[in-house]
Amino acid sequence: MQKGSAKRFYQHAGSAACDGGFVILLDDRKVNTPLGEPLIVPGAVLAEEIAAEWRGQGTQILPGTMPMMRLACTAIDKVRPHQKIIIDQVSEYGANDLLCYRAAGPDDLVARQAEVWQPLLDWAAEDIGANLQVTSGIVHVSQPDEAIEKLRQVVEIHDGYELTALAEITQLTGSLVLGLAVSRGRIDGDVAFEASQLDETWQNEHWGEDYEATDRKKNRRSDLDTTVRFLTLVRS
Repeated sequence: MQKGSAKRFYQHAGSAACDGGFVILLDDRKVNTPLGEPLIVPGAVLAEEIAAEWRGQGTQILPGTMPMMRLACTAIDKVRPHQKIIIDQVSEYGANDLLCYRAAGPDDLVARQAEVWQPLLDWAAEDIGANLQVTSGIVHVSQPDEAIEKLRQVVEIHDGYELTALAEITQLTGSLVLGLAVSRGRIDGDVAFEASQLDETWQNEHWGEDYEATDRKKNRRSDLDTTVRFLTLVRS
C-alpha cells in the first residue's frame, strides 16, 4: 500500500493489464506494496476486486477493510522473497495436524470426528501418499518422515500467491490436510471451516456458545472465505 497520509488522496480507482499481470491504478498512479514493490496480480478479476476495495474507502483509507489488498501485498512482500521459509512453516503443520488428534470420549464426539475427519486423512493417503497416524487425547504422535515429505512436495508446487492462500487457510483451520484439500479441490471452504470447528461445534451444542466465541468464529469464517476466494481468483 502506498505510504503517506491515511487520508484519501485519489478520486478514482481501477485496474489495467500490464506485462506480467494486472495493476491497480489510483487516478493515473500505479499502486505499490508497503515495501515499494509494484503491485502486480495475476488475474483481472482479482485486480478489479482490489480496485473495488480502494473505491470503497471513504475520506480515510482503512487497510483493515481491504483483505484482498492485504493478501496480494503479503504474497509479494513476505511470501515470494522467503518462499522456502514459508514452505517449511506450512509443512510443519502436517506433523501436528488437527485431524490426527481425536477425542477419547464421549462416544458421540469420537464418532463425529471419525465420520468427518477420517475421509480427509484417507484422501491425503490416496491422493498425496501421506499416511498420517491418528492418536487419542493429548498424547503426541510422531508422523512418518515419508508422509511429511509427501505433504511438503505438494506444498512446494504452489506459487507465491497460492502459497499465501494455502498458508492462511492452514493457519485458520489448524490443518495442512484441510488446506491442501481446499487447494486441490477435494473440499470447499465451507466444508473446511466446519471440519476445523467440529470440536467447538460439539461443545456449543452441549454447553452453549458465548458472544465472544461467536464473534471470533464469525471473523475466522470471514477470513477463510476471503482467502479461499483469493486462491480462486489467482488461478482464474
